[in-house]
Amino acid sequence: MNSFVICAAIVAIALMPLPTSAHEDSKPIGEAIKRVPIFDAHVHYKQPAWQPFPVTTVLELMDASGVAMALVSSTPDEGTIKLWKFAPRRIVPELRPYHDQFGSSNWMTTPGMAEYLRKKLAAYPHKGIGEFHIHDVRSINKPLLYEIVAIAKKRNILIHIHSDAEPVRFLFGLEPKLTVIWAHAGMTESAATVEKMMAKYSSLYADTSYRERDILSSTDTIDSGRRKFIERFPDRFMVGTDTWVNSQWTSYRKLVEINRKWLSHFPRSVAEKIAYRNAEKLFDRKITSSLIGER
Repeated sequence: MNSFVICAAIVAIALMPLPTSAHEDSKPIGEAIKRVPIFDAHVHYKQPAWQPFPVTTVLELMDASGVAMALVSSTPDEGTIKLWKFAPRRIVPELRPYHDQFGSSNWMTTPGMAEYLRKKLAAYPHKGIGEFHIHDVRSINKPLLYEIVAIAKKRNILIHIHSDAEPVRFLFGLEPKLTVIWAHAGMTESAATVEKMMAKYSSLYADTSYRERDILSSTDTIDSGRRKFIERFPDRFMVGTDTWVNSQWTSYRKLVEINRKWLSHFPRSVAEKIAYRNAEKLFDRKITSSLIGER
């Protein structure tokens, strides 16, 4: 039997959840987090990664890390489709607007962008539009965002945005019932701002990629402000690795380990929601450790 298949099987067995009592669930999950499957809510499979990290290697990294499923967007979209075609049970595709010479700094001024998105969404089962960047409200192309929101509403898909708080407010101003994933939990926004945003918008979710070291301090304790918003809104956070450059793929297993480490400080009910249960509800997927080693 292939050694990798054996390794994946061992990981899957190790991830099998153990029964817990109500008393145990009130305590931090601790080492048991290692047996919890992970949904990685922020993955990019960009063109520079295709050769050094072929699709087989990406799945091997996911398996070795106990990542059962991932939300993937790429520059260009062909990267996402490569992974989805290789492992349709493990990959949830979303459509990033970036392609050719159009990236984070100029995608909103790209002629025909709305038509590009419609064409791609008609061809493949993307579950969201994003992750895309809006650097400030002044850079907003309002007609394009009106169209993107209309497309998302019509197709019943979400929007994944990298921005500070104001562009998120703008999107919800266009459509209060929109579902939004706020990349990096606002990146540089304060814990107080994140909490206020989550309180105001009930369909606002957030991935915590690149915020691991904000959540977990150097003294191995949870930041009090971030503990507060995580425990107040445990149903709307997910973890992520943000593989935007190849060094993130090189560090993939370590990144997942860091996420497990901070999740270990929370009760099982909270940790499991953030690890995978919130994604199950958001994307209507069954996420279990049995997916490890499968495609």
